[in-house]
Amino acid sequence: MRLASIDILRALTMLLMIWVNDFWSLIDIPKWLTHASASEDYMGFSDVIFPLFLFIVGLSIPLAIQHRLDKKDSNAKIAKHILIRSVSLLVIGFYLVNYETAHQSMVISKSVWCLLLASAVVLIWMNWKRSPVDQKWHKYLQATGYIILLILAVIYKGGEDGTLWMTTQWWGILGLIGWAYLLNALVYLYTKGNLWLMVLLWIVLNGLAVLTHSSMAPELNGALKYLSPILTGTIPAFTTAGIVATLLFKKLRNGDMKWVYVTLLSLGFINIIYGLATRPIWGISKIQGTPSWLGICTGIGFLLFAILYYIADQKKITSWARIIAPAGTATLTCYMIPYLIYPFYNITGFHFPDALNTAALGLSLSFVFALLVVVFTGWLEKKGYKLKL
Repeated sequence: MRLASIDILRALTMLLMIWVNDFWSLIDIPKWLTHASASEDYMGFSDVIFPLFLFIVGLSIPLAIQHRLDKKDSNAKIAKHILIRSVSLLVIGFYLVNYETAHQSMVISKSVWCLLLASAVVLIWMNWKRSPVDQKWHKYLQATGYIILLILAVIYKGGEDGTLWMTTQWWGILGLIGWAYLLNALVYLYTKGNLWLMVLLWIVLNGLAVLTHSSMAPELNGALKYLSPILTGTIPAFTTAGIVATLLFKKLRNGDMKWVYVTLLSLGFINIIYGLATRPIWGISKIQGTPSWLGICTGIGFLLFAILYYIADQKKITSWARIIAPAGTATLTCYMIPYLIYPFYNITGFHFPDALNTAALGLSLSFVFALLVVVFTGWLEKKGYKLKL
């Protein structure tokens, strides 16, 4: 079973992620669109995009694992696939985070380092088997990518004075997705998709999020520090909520469809009310990962899934999303393309006039840029070039 609503929601989220990731290049844009700072009790539009993507990862897990089970894949084989995908996301996220803190004292510029990194990701994770490139070159192309990653690690210098080597820091967007996917996919697989056990996991993760923001929060040292994306609860809780949404949908859809909508919409509003009601306790903060932020964004995920299912799957109104479809089917390709484009701006010194980067005009052109990235992704996909973990 494949739901158009999930693909469209993923495509919309990816398009918006590229758009908001371009805000750094703009001038004088409305505050409500941007990320809130760590000290603000506030949530901007940009602060909703990432948790929504984590929610979508959860929506997809039951369907993806069921597809593999239908092909008679064993649990061990599926678990191996989950592990490889997760490690791949962690590695890419690890490198991208360190790019952000790279020092200009490296033997190559920060921009060239980023360009080589994006090229290595393309070489390693391109689905060469479905590309027009002759099979005899596939292993050499991937090997070249691994060599580039190794060289980039060797020459890396980071920190304010260039004395630091690569560190995990906060794992990056892709790394956090990797941790959330690893935990949830393995639990789902080995609990055989039991709805109530996934609900229990969701409650536990929400509890960990609350504990993290209490006076009883334990300090994560040593190896536990690396597991903080899971142990702090917030990040994987978004994905668990997505799994719960899909399982509830599958359980209720064979009866009266109104109960599907009642359940999803009710969960959406309950989570939002919870987030708003607890705001005086923790505040709403993406950077701090507060339970209130978790509740509000989770609620938005439930509501959007219900609305898009009605539009795309029940009413079959999907033509409006055709132009952005590649962002939902070639998501990693779409995400990586800007990392090939931005370095060229810096290397060549090319910049648009400030007038084109300001206020409404800047936002409009930035959105056009995001849309062009998606369209280009679709063109590459048709030619047989698509990144796959």
